[in-house]
Parts: sequence; C-alpha cells; structure tokens
Amino acid sequence: MTKMRTVDAIVAILKKEGATEAFGLPGAAINPFYSAMRNDGGIRHTLARHVEGASHMADGYTRAAPGNIGICVGTSGPAGTDMITGLYAAIADSVPILCITGQAPVAKLHKEDFQAVDIASIAKPVTKMAVTVLEPGQIPGTFARAFHEMRTGRPGPVLIDLPLDVQLAGIEFDIDLYEPLPVAKPAATRAQAERALDMLFASERPLIVAGGGVINANASEKLVELAEVLDVPVIPTLMGWGAIPDDHPLMAGMVGLQTSHRYGNESFLASDFVLGIGNRWANRHTGSIDKYTEGRTFVHVDIEPTQIGRVFSPDLGIVSDADAALTVLLEVAKERKEKFAVPDYGVWAKECIQRKGQLQRKTHFTEVPIKPQRVYEEMNSAFGQDVTFVSTIGLSQIAGGQFLHVYGPRKWINAGQAGPLGWTGPAALGVVRGKPGETVVALSGDYDFQFMIEELAVGAQFNLPYIHVVVNNSYLGLIRQSQRGFKMEQNVSLAFDNINSPETQGYGVDHLKVVEGLGCKAVRVTDPDKLQDAFSEANSLAQEHQVPVVVEVILEKVTNISMGTELDNVVEFEELAARGVDAPTAIALLD
Repeated sequence: MTKMRTVDAIVAILKKEGATEAFGLPGAAINPFYSAMRNDGGIRHTLARHVEGASHMADGYTRAAPGNIGICVGTSGPAGTDMITGLYAAIADSVPILCITGQAPVAKLHKEDFQAVDIASIAKPVTKMAVTVLEPGQIPGTFARAFHEMRTGRPGPVLIDLPLDVQLAGIEFDIDLYEPLPVAKPAATRAQAERALDMLFASERPLIVAGGGVINANASEKLVELAEVLDVPVIPTLMGWGAIPDDHPLMAGMVGLQTSHRYGNESFLASDFVLGIGNRWANRHTGSIDKYTEGRTFVHVDIEPTQIGRVFSPDLGIVSDADAALTVLLEVAKERKEKFAVPDYGVWAKECIQRKGQLQRKTHFTEVPIKPQRVYEEMNSAFGQDVTFVSTIGLSQIAGGQFLHVYGPRKWINAGQAGPLGWTGPAALGVVRGKPGETVVALSGDYDFQFMIEELAVGAQFNLPYIHVVVNNSYLGLIRQSQRGFKMEQNVSLAFDNINSPETQGYGVDHLKVVEGLGCKAVRVTDPDKLQDAFSEANSLAQEHQVPVVVEVILEKVTNISMGTELDNVVEFEELAARGVDAPTAIALLD
C-alpha cells in the first residue's frame, strides 16, 4: 500500500472511473483538492465565473456524449448552495454529474464555523446521493458508491462534501486495487417482449413514444430498427428528440402542448396503442391524462421501477434499460415476421407521413421587426444537419421545438423538466468541451441570455467557440403570454431607453457591448433577409477567434407562440402555411 493524501487518492479514483473533465472555482476549503489536480495533471479543469454556471457546464458535458460524467467543484458554504439549481436540472433530466464541495473541518461542523453549511442535507432532495465524508478511510468506498449510484437505474447527480481535515489526511491506498463497482441494468424478459408485441399487434394504429432514456442508453439505432421492422411511426419526446432523425419517414412528429408539431398531435390523437420507452409522460407532453389516454392501450418501459405508474397506470409495465428492452423486442419482432402473419401498418404509417405534408406552421415571414418563426427557418438553412442545438426554456425554446430540425441523438440538448433560466450558455460551453471541433449552436431569449452572461468570458479564456443565437424581444415572452389568461401584462417588459446605447432603440441592454466586453464577438440583425449573412459571419468569427459568437436578432416585441391546454386545443396565433414557400425548410413540404 502507498501512503498518500486523500485528495490524491480521489484524483486517482476519478481517472480510474473515467471522469476527467472538471468545471469549478477554487476556494480555501477545497484548495487541497485543487493541489491534487495540479500535481497529477490528469484532470482538465475549466474555471467558471459562477458555481451555478460550473454545474451547468458539467451537465452539458455529460449530455454531449455517451459515458461522459462532468465534475463540478466548489468550496464550502455558498459554492454548494450555488450548485443546487444545477443538481436539480440534472436529476430532473436523469443526467449524472459529480459535485465535489469543500467543507469546514469535522470538529467544527457543529460550531457555526465560517461557511460551514450542511450541504449534504440541502442537496439530498435533488441528488441520488449526498454525503459529507467524516473519516479519511471512507473516501474510496464513498467515491465507488457515488459512481455506482450515478450509473445505476435512472441516472442522476451525486454530491460529495469533503471537510478540510479529511482532504489533508493520509490514507493507505493502492489505485491498482481499486475497481469500479459493477453496474447491473434491469432487462426485459422474452415473455414481457412477447406480451408487449401481442398488445401492439392487436392494435390498428400503434405508435412508439421514445423518451430520453433511449438516448441515455445509447439505443437510438435499435429504436429506429424496431420501428422499421414493425413499420410503426415514432413520436419522440422533447428529451428523446433526435432518437430518430427528423427526416426519417417513420418520425411522426413531437406531441404536446408547447414543443410539438401539428401533425404530431393529430397522429397521436388518431392512434390506439402506445409503446413508451424511457419516457416520463411529462405533463407538457400529455396535457390532461384523461384526454391523453382515452381510447388507447399503453405499454411503458422504464429503467426506474417507481416511474411505472407514477403518472398513470399502463396496461403493461416493464422495468428495463431501454437498450436491453429494444434488443429483446427486436429479436421477438423479427421472429414473428419470419414465422407468422403480422399486421401490416404501412397504410397507417403513410397517413402519418401525409399529415407532415399537410399540417405545417408558417415560417417565412418578411416583417420588420423580425418574427421569430423566420429565425428558425434560417437556422435550419444555415446550420444543416450536422449541428447540436442547446436550449433551456421560454418562447425561444418552445418555438425552437416547433420549427428546428434534429437529425441524431445528443444533437438537441435541453434542460427539460427544471428549465432554469441561464442554463443555456454554460451548458453550451460544457457541450463544446464534450464535442470538440463540432458545430454547437445555443438558442436563448434575451432574459435567459442575461441570467449567466458572465460565463461567456469562460469561452473566451479557454477558447470554446460556439454560436449563441439570442432572439431579443425585450420581454419575458413566455410569462407575458401566460398572463393573457389573467388579462394583464405585469412586470414582464425588459425594455428601456439605454442612454449609453441609443442604437438599441428602446430594447434596453446593449448585448453587443456586454458580449464584446467579455472577450467574445457579436453580430446584431434587424432585417430577416440578413440572417443568413449573420450566421455565416458568426461561423467565420468563431473559427477565426475560437470564442463564442453571439447573433442577436431583434424581434417584434409581442409574438404569441402556438400552445394550448390539451392536445386537441393548441391555439394557432399566426397564419398557417398554405404553400411550400410558406415553410421552405419544413421536413415535408406542403402537398
């Protein structure tokens, strides 16, 4: 055995577990761990400007590629409390991140020492595991358990709190004897797969709903193969968007009250059977459960037992990893097709395709100020298929879900359930770390953008280039729209006359000056016909300077984006597409 500091053992364990990308801020109570990272050199650390930003960077990094686990590091007290929003976003979307905090010495934890907060208790509701390590000898076991928790069942974040004296203590440790704990994932049985397919084949208009669990399990190819073998259309959820490419004939559109397609909702309402794989039945996907379930039979497959029946009771529940379930479903489906006569769903699939060519929203508006729909149309043209979009919440994200196109897993990275404002920018930086050299495009409204705008300096300091599209209407647009039901418009305008930047014409904050002051580049667009040039310029600037580039688009101040309270009552506020030229970048041009 080798005698070493616990922090040196921790760094060795992180490397053995394959977690070598850290984001954070040093401080007195975590400096020993920083000294260990410095001495070893095997963990890359990105210095954030805010610990919440660091947690979102770790989140984005994890989501960027299979197997990634981002690390967020902070000192004692407020550093840990700053991480809570990041932990909430991660657990809500089943994202494993490891948060490490410093802490006061063990002997002072009960004496109201400086920045000695019980962060483990605070973090427990938003983590799979949160613990303060009280004995040096607990370090190896605690970290082994932490990685096991993050990878077992429904993935999620963990927080480990390290008192200063525990960090500095010596332990006998041999990294060669350390082995990651094995991860056993539940798998659907052949009998369960046969029963699920019996139920599917008994239906006339089946659908597969693919959730984020399919992407987490790296099972998108098997999902597409199953759909093709069965000739059954697929509805991805917002977290599962990209599990089947948007241009695949069996991609039937997204369903929901907000981030949905007209044709997706119509096809779902026409269905009579739903096989849900790795999804949560989130309320903005379902609307009311009575309407969503009426006239349909449901099979629900999820890795987490407590998810089965949490929202509504399916006709058959199967606890299984998505990849394992798809493997056995494929096996049984192929055998059935070879040996028996099975229903032909080709006519039903063609009906779903026809809806894509008939039920489009208009995007080609020419007005000035710019209507947001035109921005997404031009983004589709400018960035093509090989792009990763990053977004979080607001009318910008909802419209993005309605109009953008996603062509593969992990190419739509979105804070789904929590939706914290400010998540987009730092998460995009984490995605760039996880996808070096690839095209990353973030999408924000002006309020989301302003929340953690300081993190742009991180992109400038560490040369993390991406394009950040900011659609600026100087409003809290989603909240303003929701206030329509109260017949009010209260505390939602961000507009003011900027005495230092009259060129902003009453839109308030001069984002270009702020962005440039943080070491990045920025372009402002006021004419829809100049959007392509702006995106091209932004791409050139990002490549030349290797920094984030912001494209600020000045929108009309008030736009209501399509949404409703039920799948069959989504309100269309704008003119619908009547001809192909009305929606020129739609997946299926109008018939």
